[in-house]
Amino acid sequence: MFGYVRPALDRLSQEQKEMYQSAYCGLCHAMGMRHGFWARFTLNYDLTLLAILLQTCQPEQTRTCHRCPAHPLRKPKACLSGSGMEKAADLSMILTWHKMDDDVRDRGWLAGLPYRWIRWWFAKAYHRAAQSCPSFDLQVRHGLQRLGQLEAEKSQRLDEVAHQFACILSSAAQNWEDETQERILYQLFYHVGRWIYLMDAWDDLEEDEKSGRYNPLYQRFQGKAKEKREYVATTCTHSIRLAANAARLLELGEWSSVIENILCVGMPAVQSAVLDGRWKELKKLHKGRYTHERSV
Repeated sequence: MFGYVRPALDRLSQEQKEMYQSAYCGLCHAMGMRHGFWARFTLNYDLTLLAILLQTCQPEQTRTCHRCPAHPLRKPKACLSGSGMEKAADLSMILTWHKMDDDVRDRGWLAGLPYRWIRWWFAKAYHRAAQSCPSFDLQVRHGLQRLGQLEAEKSQRLDEVAHQFACILSSAAQNWEDETQERILYQLFYHVGRWIYLMDAWDDLEEDEKSGRYNPLYQRFQGKAKEKREYVATTCTHSIRLAANAARLLELGEWSSVIENILCVGMPAVQSAVLDGRWKELKKLHKGRYTHERSV
C-alpha cells in the first residue's frame, strides 16, 4: 500500500496515542501470527485505519500485551485483538501480494526482480489469506485487471480510474452481518481508497512523467496537472468529507475521536504536504516516526 492515511499525533492526547498504537501493534501481531514473522514488515498506516474500523464494528474487543520483535528490550505493548484484526491481517496480505504482482508487470524483467522475489516469498501467506477471504481476493484481482486495462489504454477518464481503485478497497466491507454497517463501511472505504489513489498519482507525477509510466493526472490534464492543483485538492477534500460523514454514522465509542483525527486532521495535513511537494522530504525527516516502526 502507500502509507498516506495517518493520524495527526500532535493533536491526540496521550491516551488516544496509546489507543492508536494498540491498533497498529495489534495488526502487526495479527499479521505475524497468521502469516509469519516477515509479514509484519508489510504493515502500513493505511491498513491500520481499516483494521480499527473492522475491529470496532465487532462486538468483542480485547487488548493483550506482547513484546515487540523489533524492540525486544522494551516493555510489552498493548495490542488490540479480535476477529476484526485477523480479517484486516488477511486483507492486508492479499493487497500486498497483488501490489507486488502488479509491480512485477509494470517494471519489466530486470527492475521487477526485487518484486518477483517478494511475491514468491509471500506466496504461501497470500494463498492462506485468499482461502480465508476468497471474495475479497477475487474483487482485488478483477479490480486490478480493470485498472491495468485503463492504464494500457492511457485513459484520460480520471474519475473512472480512481473509481476502480476505490472499489478495490471498498470490497473490504463485503459479507458483513449488519447490512447497515456494511453500506456505511463501503462508502467510507470507497472514499478513502479514492483519496489514496489520487494522492499517490500526484506524489508520483514527476517520476512517472520522466519514466513514461502511466499517470492518470498526467493523462487527464495533458501534462499540465501541476496547474490543476486546486481542482485536485477540491476533489480529494470532497472524498475526505464523505468518508468522515460515513464514519460519523458508525458507533465507534472510544475510537470516535481517533478516527475523527485521522480523517479530519491527519489526512488533510498529508494532502497539503503531497500537493505542495513536501511529502517525500517530510518522510525522510521523520523516518523514525513515520515509517515502519512499532513506536508511534
